[in-house]
Amino acid sequence: MLLSSRPVFAGTDLDEIRDQVAKVFCPHRLDLVGEPGLLSARFNSVQLGSVRVNYLDYGADVRIEPGDLDTFFLMMIPLAGRSLIRGGNTEIVSTPSLAALPSPTRHLDMRWAAGCPQLIVKFERNAIENAVQQLLGERLDRPVVFDLGVDMTEGWARAWRGMLDLIVREAEHEDGLTAQPLAVAHLENALIASLLTSQPSNYLERLTSPRPPALPKTVRRAVEFIEGHAHLPLTTDDVARAVAVSGRSLQEGFRAHLGLTPMAHLRQVRLERVHQELAAGDPARETVTTVAARWGFLHQGRFAAQYREKYGRSPSETLRRGAAPGG
Repeated sequence: MLLSSRPVFAGTDLDEIRDQVAKVFCPHRLDLVGEPGLLSARFNSVQLGSVRVNYLDYGADVRIEPGDLDTFFLMMIPLAGRSLIRGGNTEIVSTPSLAALPSPTRHLDMRWAAGCPQLIVKFERNAIENAVQQLLGERLDRPVVFDLGVDMTEGWARAWRGMLDLIVREAEHEDGLTAQPLAVAHLENALIASLLTSQPSNYLERLTSPRPPALPKTVRRAVEFIEGHAHLPLTTDDVARAVAVSGRSLQEGFRAHLGLTPMAHLRQVRLERVHQELAAGDPARETVTTVAARWGFLHQGRFAAQYREKYGRSPSETLRRGAAPGG
């Protein structure tokens, strides 16, 4: 059972189960369809920024009808079994290889078979819509609607699931990466950006079409902003907003004039900050892992390789010996 250290509720009373689940999601109809003796709900949940990750299992065959979700999106991934999902005029049979992504403005009606625990990610609607607006540099002209089915065998979806699995593992520990604000912001933004630029929706074509690159002066201001705010959980949209261009335009400008993305430049700046902290750090008080995590480096192996490539030695060596002359 996932997120076992983050329990919300466990029980067998249908009305209580409905009420407890409604507190995290929304009021909904919940009917027992199958064998009553199988009803044994387990509900675990953790909030990370605007994203909430949940494990939910009813045990029994149930019908769930929330209607219009209104204020949030859901990514629902069966861990076993199958569920029938109707979103607006579309219907799918969801399995571990085909997740469901209902949108807030489409009436939702579901039937989960017995033995179909699900990993559910709840995205606040305003977080999704704000991300679209920042990427486009303009206000939305209609609600965001994703295709209901998400093929979890696609390359981007496997990578997306990998990020989600990392969150789930780390959320089991109070002092894991989910306790690091930069790490949380990085994962939250990566989950949203990947959905917007990969999952079919009524905005996908506009989000992935070429945009005019930002002018060099704008790129310079963006670089200065990044260097002055690298300690904050920045996204490309934050930087674009600070210099008054769209996220896509800023990305094109960075690629055209610097040969990298705004977030790649941010990683370089943060890598330098890690180097500075390690060089001045006390090995008796600091560890490479904690310093790296503080600056948003989540994968220790990849971080160590990037560090060695830039500085010619391991981060642990810098912590033990301090900075080399001129470095």
